[in-house]
Amino acid sequence: MARTKTPNPETPEPKPASCEVCRGTGEVSRTVQVGRKRRTVGHQTGLCLNCLGSGEAPE
Repeated sequence: MARTKTPNPETPEPKPASCEVCRGTGEVSRTVQVGRKRRTVGHQTGLCLNCLGSGEAPE
């Protein structure tokens, strides 16, 4: 006879809240502009200074 699985008595830990600035990715992007008329040429990503790249909301 097959054994029945018993539920795990441990409850899973709640996920930490994600950072509002980077939405949990740890990176933010800025628009890069060049020239005298400041035309947009692309985006540059960098470390989120609010959560320091962890993606979790600071306390």
